Amino acid sequence: MLPIDVAAHSSRWRRRHPCEKAVLGFGLTLCAVSLPPWPGAPLVAAATLAVLLGPAGVPARQLWRAFRIPLGFCVTGAVPLLFQVGGPDGLVTLAPDGPRHAAELLLRTSAASLGVLLFAFTTPVSDVLPRLVRAGVPAPVVDVALVMYRIGFLLLDAVARVRQAQAARLGLTTRAATWRSLAGLGATAFVRAFDRAQRLQTGLAGRGYDGTLRVLVPEAAVSRRFLAATAALLAGLVALTLVLERSLP
Repeated sequence: MLPIDVAAHSSRWRRRHPCEKAVLGFGLTLCAVSLPPWPGAPLVAAATLAVLLGPAGVPARQLWRAFRIPLGFCVTGAVPLLFQVGGPDGLVTLAPDGPRHAAELLLRTSAASLGVLLFAFTTPVSDVLPRLVRAGVPAPVVDVALVMYRIGFLLLDAVARVRQAQAARLGLTTRAATWRSLAGLGATAFVRAFDRAQRLQTGLAGRGYDGTLRVLVPEAAVSRRFLAATAALLAGLVALTLVLERSLP
């Protein structure tokens, strides 16, 4: 399993209803996107970090390892705003308001990413997908998502084993050997993907598969107190942002 999935299964909020965590996580993401980037995004990011490291109990090191990937995309998306193409000064020049727009985009996207990570670090995918049928998502779509979720982990495990075997046989000693090993790894993963799919189909047919995967979903009641606290947090962030926006230069 991926580290983020391990953290979600061992989270303090593991037994909470996914709806509660979705309202909190995506509510913070919506605030990060819709509120003014300054001071709204820093406030949302600070509140999200406080929830992640506090009540949710997410380890700081695991959070940083997961956050640095979307943060890289945020930086990559903000850098082009620093430049403009064409104009009297040359083909590529610094944009007049480039630093401000880049900083605003970076603040918004990084704060929004933390809100999504809050939901991901506290809610396993296996708790969300079966409940989507009750929300109106067609059952075949959910079944395909469940199967692909399972196969994804199996393939990752197979790739890791093949990579370890190649390293033990000195297949990564030189650049040429590394490229040959990489080609072999891709071919092996491709063949094993079809093999896993065929074995899965055979197993489902042997168990009387009729088009619907029946999964046992742990019962969880929606906490009104949690939702009230979430609403209070979101409303407080909105109010504090609007007040500080008027008072700060």
